[in-house]
Amino acid sequence: MAQRQTTSGTATISATEDLATKKFPSIIDIKRQIPSNCFEASVSTSLYYAAKDLVLVFALYLAAMAMWYFAPTSLCLALTPVYWLLQGTLFMAIFVVGHDCGHGSFSNNELLNDAVGVFLHSFVMTPYYSWKISHRVHHKNTGNIDKDEIFFPLRDKADNGRAFLPGFGLGLGWFMYLVLGYKHRTTKHFNPFDPIYTRHILGVCISLAYLLMWTIGVYSYAQVMGFCHVLYYYGVPVFVFASFLVIVTFLHHTEELVPWYVDGVWDNVRGQVSSIDRDYGWCHGIIHNIGTHQIHHLFPKIPHYNLEEATRYYRKAFPDLVHIRNDPILPSFMRMFLKYCKQHIVDDHAKVHVYN
Repeated sequence: MAQRQTTSGTATISATEDLATKKFPSIIDIKRQIPSNCFEASVSTSLYYAAKDLVLVFALYLAAMAMWYFAPTSLCLALTPVYWLLQGTLFMAIFVVGHDCGHGSFSNNELLNDAVGVFLHSFVMTPYYSWKISHRVHHKNTGNIDKDEIFFPLRDKADNGRAFLPGFGLGLGWFMYLVLGYKHRTTKHFNPFDPIYTRHILGVCISLAYLLMWTIGVYSYAQVMGFCHVLYYYGVPVFVFASFLVIVTFLHHTEELVPWYVDGVWDNVRGQVSSIDRDYGWCHGIIHNIGTHQIHHLFPKIPHYNLEEATRYYRKAFPDLVHIRNDPILPSFMRMFLKYCKQHIVDDHAKVHVYN
């Protein structure tokens, strides 16, 4: 027998349970259990969170610069990793608000969503529109070995034994994914003519043009303030944010006994509830509750500030569908990274793949 956590404790399930034929409620059945107000986006509330995150980033930047003027060098050196961690975490928060824009949960106005999303994602060196499209592919195929976007198990036996960069390269891995895609699904986020963007070329081009302007602006600022200044105050936090994103996206879809399905067995609810809720401790609220991931996948139109409320109703109504992990994040990441490296090849005859 094997075990998995639920809201009520630890439930025992058979390791041979036929997940391919297990019955799941419909998406309509689940939605009926969630109060309608959870699906309502407030422009003022969404703008508040976007503005708050940007103000906090700017305030922390000024505080860090002031620290080097007024505090002893030894103290500044000791607090430098703290600055990098906090600023990188706030960059992650900015990304999550932009992620709401991509899902249309920032507001009901698509133009406002895209305008804010382009600005926020460019701030953290991410091509908003192209990632918005590839991320929607992920949401449409979550938990599908054959169609998901990233961190899916592999069918190609030639990949068996292929080495991964430690921790997928963390922040470096994120930018490699944007440029090259993941494995054989080679979505290139900086190529507006990639087939995935056929109906979105204009939006991708506008987003990439703004990102280019932002990059030129950062470069110009570096010429004035010095490249070491920009690397210290901006570059390292961007890498921390990108590392955060690799860890979060991997852990939200990879855990022991949480299934991946082959195409033909997969369906929407089956795939979406294969995501995992995780507690990010001190920064859970700072990064806008994105750790409450199952309800986000079931209903991506729910704004981040309503995720916790919607999750409470979901867990109460469907405790047998809940996947929760409350163990420390970094040890979990390393544990599952090592399991993924060893167990990521899929048996061609298996309908379900689980890590154990």
